[in-house]
Amino acid sequence: MLSLIRLLLAAMFIIFTSLFALVYCLLSPRNPKHVYFFCRWFNQLQKLAGVELIQRSKENVANVGNSVYISNHQSIFDFVTAPGMLEPRTVTIGKKSLLWIPFFGQLYWITGNILIDRENKSKARSTIKQVAEAIHQRNLSVWMYPEGTRSKGRGLLPFKTGAFRMAIEAGVPIIPMCVSTTHNKILLNRRDNGIVISEMLEPIDISQYELQDARKLADYCHKLMEDKIAELDAEVARLELARQQIQVNSN
Repeated sequence: MLSLIRLLLAAMFIIFTSLFALVYCLLSPRNPKHVYFFCRWFNQLQKLAGVELIQRSKENVANVGNSVYISNHQSIFDFVTAPGMLEPRTVTIGKKSLLWIPFFGQLYWITGNILIDRENKSKARSTIKQVAEAIHQRNLSVWMYPEGTRSKGRGLLPFKTGAFRMAIEAGVPIIPMCVSTTHNKILLNRRDNGIVISEMLEPIDISQYELQDARKLADYCHKLMEDKIAELDAEVARLELARQQIQVNSN
């Protein structure tokens, strides 16, 4: 029953948000400011999901300017754990098929996010180059999931090089954002789904890298994020154990 209630409330939230966005964004459709505005709304889904979400270290990116953000991509619950970490004038890049998801797809597009055709490799490469140019022309930052697909409990998957080529071409830093493991953790029929930590890492200077070094940069960031996720998972385990002990003592 709890699972059904949550699904219904989430569906109502997305439909209402999409309809409101269609009206709100008509005056300035696809303006990057809309992504940040509506991500503040989606950040509230943590309450609906029964998660205690710890979001931290955003001060690491204060005054950094245009950047390429990268994050681990675990499941549909990324929409619960990641939105609150987006900075103003940051847009995300997603696959073109997202457009056909009722309500959410239209919301994703009209707020200013970028859709690319991943099946067409040459077109995707051209889009990446165009976005690298737009980062400066339109004063943007870009958020990408370099795994390219949801990991679904398989750990941090190998990174594709698109995000890193984009950062090198644009001459902007890479900023990793890591979320502790959520696989089999967030269950909609369970009231309390524990603690999840989202953490922004320090910007990575890419000035020493050339385009041909994109794979090297991707592997470096992968190791950095893999280690950080393991660290976050260990911290979550300690925090949840301490919380359980407090609950036992209070009873």
